[in-house]
Amino acid sequence: MSDAMGQPGQRIDRWLWCARFLKSRSLAATLVQSGRVRVNGERISKASRAIRPGDALTFPLGPHVRVVKILFLAERRGPASEAQSLYEDLDPPAPLSSRSDPSEPQAPMREPGSGRSTKKERRQTEMLRGNGG
Repeated sequence: MSDAMGQPGQRIDRWLWCARFLKSRSLAATLVQSGRVRVNGERISKASRAIRPGDALTFPLGPHVRVVKILFLAERRGPASEAQSLYEDLDPPAPLSSRSDPSEPQAPMREPGSGRSTKKERRQTEMLRGNGG
């Protein structure tokens, strides 16, 4: 795909899929059509919009807003290491106070008494009821 000036371009939905931001091209197209993707600060709503190296993309992904600069266009959807070389991540790093050790993922904290009881708590309940021992 190329524009009137002859510069090569690629559909944004295909690039998002090849860069492994989304699991399917139809999910990428849906994200773009929702109007939540910006190219160089301009809101777009067509999945056929051509993007080029040097463009900056801003889009929501999970609880975060991703900001990436396109370095290369994708020829195919390759492995993750190849996909990461297609863009430069411009997201600001998370504050150090919010993470204790960056190599260890943080497990969500559960309030005591909410959700399923632990095995130890179930054993204690069984002992009180007289069902086990």
